Amino acid sequence: MEKNNSDEDWIEFLGSLNEVQARQLAGIKALEFGWGGISKVGRLTGMDYKTIKRGMTEVENGKFFDKTEKLRKKGAGRKKLSDRNHQILKNLETIMDENTAGDPMSNLKWSNKSTYSIANELRLKGHKISEDTVGRLLKQEDYTLQSNKKTIEGSSSPERDEQFHYINEKSKEFVTAGEPVISVDAKKKELVGNFKNNGRTWKKKGEADEVNVYDFLSLAEGRVTPYGAYDPARNEGFVNVGISKDTAEFAVESIRRWWILLGRKRYPDATKLLITADGGGSNGSHNKGWKQYLQNFANETNLEIVVCHFLPGTSKWNKIEHRMFSFISMNWKGKPLTSYEIIVNLIKGTTTTKGLRIDAQLDEGIYEKGKTFSEKEMSKLYLERHKKHPNWNYTIKPQKT
Repeated sequence: MEKNNSDEDWIEFLGSLNEVQARQLAGIKALEFGWGGISKVGRLTGMDYKTIKRGMTEVENGKFFDKTEKLRKKGAGRKKLSDRNHQILKNLETIMDENTAGDPMSNLKWSNKSTYSIANELRLKGHKISEDTVGRLLKQEDYTLQSNKKTIEGSSSPERDEQFHYINEKSKEFVTAGEPVISVDAKKKELVGNFKNNGRTWKKKGEADEVNVYDFLSLAEGRVTPYGAYDPARNEGFVNVGISKDTAEFAVESIRRWWILLGRKRYPDATKLLITADGGGSNGSHNKGWKQYLQNFANETNLEIVVCHFLPGTSKWNKIEHRMFSFISMNWKGKPLTSYEIIVNLIKGTTTTKGLRIDAQLDEGIYEKGKTFSEKEMSKLYLERHKKHPNWNYTIKPQKT
C-alpha cells in the first residue's frame, strides 16, 4: 500500500512519541479511516493489531495519556523470535538456499516451498514456530510471494531441479569432509581506459569524472577478462584479471592461481576439489580444452577434480554471480576503469558486511583461441562420469606417471 503525503506526516510524527502516545495516535487514525482502519494503520506503521485496538479503546473511552502512567523502558517488551534465537535464521537460510526460485542477482527471491512445509522442517530442527511466523521471517529476509510465471530456462524443470540438488549435496559432502569447493566463472569483458562506467558515486558538486564520449576499442589501453574463483564456505574469492582471450587454458590457469595463492593454504590436507561451473564458455561441459587443462592441473596438484555444471540457461544460479561478482560491480560503479592497477585494486577493495574478502592478480599471459584436441588425446584422460547426469558431472583423477 502506498503512503500519501498526509500519511507520511503523521507516521513521521509517530516516531517522536512515547509508547502510549503512539498507540493512541494509531487508534485515532484507525478510527478516522473507518472500516479496515486497523489493518491499514498496521500496514503503514508495522504496529501490532492488539496495540492499535488498545489505542482505539482508550481514545473511545476518553482515557488519554496520563503523565503518571508507568512506561516501559525503550527496548523492553517481547523480543522478536529472530532476536531471541539467531540459529533459526541460519537454519531458515539453509532450507531456502536449497529451495529458492527467482533471480538471485536481485534482492527479490521466492521459494517453491510453502510456509507450512518450511515451518515443519524448522520444527524438526527443534524450533517452536508457526507458518505465520515463517512468513514474517521470509519477508524480513527479502523473500516475497510470486504467482506462476513462464520462463525459458533451457532445460526441463525436473532436470534443472535434480541438478541443483545434486550440486547442493556434493557441496555439503565436500564441506563436511573439509575439502574445498569453488564456484568459478568469467565476468564480462571490460575496456581499460577513460570510459563511462555505469552507476553513480558520491562526488562534490562539479567534480564528476569526465570520460570519453565513445567507447571505441581504439581509445582503450586494452581489455580485461576477470575470471573468478569463489569459496562459499569461507566467503572468500580470487579474481585473475586476464588481458588476453577467455579460453579454457585461461580458465584453468585462473583456478591454478587461486590454488597457489589461497587454496593450498586454506586446505593443506585436501585430496580433492569440487568445481561448480556454467555449462558453456571457456569452462563449458563440452569444452575439450577445459578437460585437458584440468587433467594437467590434477596431475600437478595430485587432487581429484570433481566438476558439476549448471544446466544451460541456469548460470545465474552459480554462487559466484551473486555472492562475489555482483559486489565487485557495486564497488566500482560510476568509477572509470582507467588502468590495470585500478581494476585490480578495486576488486581487492571489495568487501561486504558479511565478511567477503577478495584477492586479485593481473595475468599478462597470452592465451590463444582455436586450439584443438584429438579424440586420441581425449581418450587418455583419467575421467570418470557420474551416474547422475554424466554429461554435467564428472571426476578427473591424477594420472600416475
